[in-house]
Amino acid sequence: MVEIIPAIMPKSLEDIVAEAHRVETLVRMVQVDVMDGIFVPSADWPYTADSDAVFDAMASGGISLAKDGGGVSFEIDLMVENPALHAGDWIAAGAKRIIFHIESLDDPSSLFEELPRDGFEIGLALNPDTSNDAVASYIQHIDFVQCMGITNIGYQGQAFDERVLGKLRVFRETFPSIVLSVDGGVSLDIAPKLIEAGANRLVSGSAIWQSDDILGTIVKFQSLEQ
Repeated sequence: MVEIIPAIMPKSLEDIVAEAHRVETLVRMVQVDVMDGIFVPSADWPYTADSDAVFDAMASGGISLAKDGGGVSFEIDLMVENPALHAGDWIAAGAKRIIFHIESLDDPSSLFEELPRDGFEIGLALNPDTSNDAVASYIQHIDFVQCMGITNIGYQGQAFDERVLGKLRVFRETFPSIVLSVDGGVSLDIAPKLIEAGANRLVSGSAIWQSDDILGTIVKFQSLEQ
C-alpha cells in the first residue's frame, strides 16, 4: 500500500488543525512543513510568530498535536537550520514522525544518539542534487527516506525533477525493505511513475490543496495504489 500524505505550510497552529480536520476522513497522516527562513528562504509558523513561546508551549504540553488533530497524526518536516534544537519539542507535542534534511546536519550520528526512539519515526530527506550515499550510511538508524522531488525546497507548485525516479530505483534495489517517501512536485500525473520506481509514501501539497475538489483529489491519488 502507498500512503498519501497531504502537506501543509502552516500560518498558525489553528491552520494546522483546520486543514487536518478537512482531510481526516481519508488520511491518517498529514505533513507539516516547518521552515525557518534560514535553511530555506521561506518561513512559516512557528517562525513567523513568537517561536520561543511556541516551543516552550510544546515542551510543557501546552500544545498537543495528538489532541488537537483529532483522528489525524502528524509528521514534521524540519526544513530548518540546526533541526536538533527543537526536534524534541515537536516530539513532546505528539508528532509521530520527524524528518531531518541531511543537508542541515553536521553530525547525523550524534543526533540519532540523543533522540529517544519510542513512539515516533525518524526519516532522512535528501535533495535531488545530494548523493544517495549521504543517507545510505545512516539507514540502520532511521525508519524511512524522503526523496525531495524538487531542487528549490520550501515552495509548493514546482515541477517534479525526473532525476528522482533514478534515485528511488537505486534506493529500492539497495535497501529493498526501506520505506521511501517522495515530497515535492507530486502530482496525479507523476504519481504512477513514483510508485513504479519504488515509493511507499507520496507527500503532496499544491496538487491537493489547490484543486477544486480536495477530497476527490486525495481519492484519485489513493486509487493509484490499486
